Amino acid sequence: MIIALDAMGGDKAPDINVEGAILAVQQSDNDILLVGKQDIINKQLEKWSKSYTFPAERIKVVNASEVIEMGEHPANAARHKKDSSMAVCCKLVSSGQADAFVSMGNSGAAMATSLLYLKRIDGISRPAISTSFPTVSGRCIVVDVGANVDCKPENLLQFAIMGSVYCQNVLKIERPRVGILSIGEEESKGNELIFEASKLIKNTNLNFIGNIEGGDIPKAKADVVVCDGFVGNVFLKSSEGVAEMLVKLIKNAIANNPLYWGAVPFLKFAMKGVKRKIDYGEQGGAPLLGVNGPCLIGHGKSNAKAVKNAVSFAARYAKSNVAEKIAEEIKKI
Repeated sequence: MIIALDAMGGDKAPDINVEGAILAVQQSDNDILLVGKQDIINKQLEKWSKSYTFPAERIKVVNASEVIEMGEHPANAARHKKDSSMAVCCKLVSSGQADAFVSMGNSGAAMATSLLYLKRIDGISRPAISTSFPTVSGRCIVVDVGANVDCKPENLLQFAIMGSVYCQNVLKIERPRVGILSIGEEESKGNELIFEASKLIKNTNLNFIGNIEGGDIPKAKADVVVCDGFVGNVFLKSSEGVAEMLVKLIKNAIANNPLYWGAVPFLKFAMKGVKRKIDYGEQGGAPLLGVNGPCLIGHGKSNAKAVKNAVSFAARYAKSNVAEKIAEEIKKI
């Protein structure tokens, strides 16, 4: 697969993106198109070539004269910066020169640019960012986690369909359980958006289990968690903060009590496994569901390992043909 990687996106760009691309071609058979300011990227490749041995012919640099910064207004930047690294990545996918697009940059701009150049899937009113979340027995996905802060019931219905298709084809769950995030499990709990969206989802052939609470998500009560982007983003950021806090509390407890030091060699391996499960960098990015082409949006704080994982995941995502299958399901509705 050929992955178009936005070399200029993210807090530590282009350094970590170039290093991540090198790691990706070292460890997979995917080719990378590094998109951005050509002279800067070439200098980075020269720098990292002193630290890594890699098949240089599998990384090609595609020039883009503009960069969308993290603080820019997404829609304005997408409209006016037509030669941005994000825009060029999307054009490469839409023209068939690349199979997927990955960016660690401004998530709103990545979505706006994807809408402008890749377009929506027919029947989808709003694409959604879907992220994989760890549970006690595996992983679930949460749709949406920030793309749409104000939603209508029809949007949540489409999120449920897209999430279910994604789970079936990427996570290989035959009949995913779909839950809608609310303030209680009872049907009487929630706001008008929840009530109306639940009615719509019930009238489909989705495996709808009704309302779930935030605490039910890590307990693996649903495979697809549906919510508007405001609620989903708050849940996601809160969960990341709690995970980081727990790791620090455990480290501090061990450091402050000499009696615990003897357990460190045993805890080290257990903590590595836990860290891998809760680390956003292990998957590398969140797919933007609802556009005509695989688009993966990563964390702005990503490191090279996260970029490498995002490239590998984008290739698997592209092979699953999720966009075409979403279009088929939407037509049925």
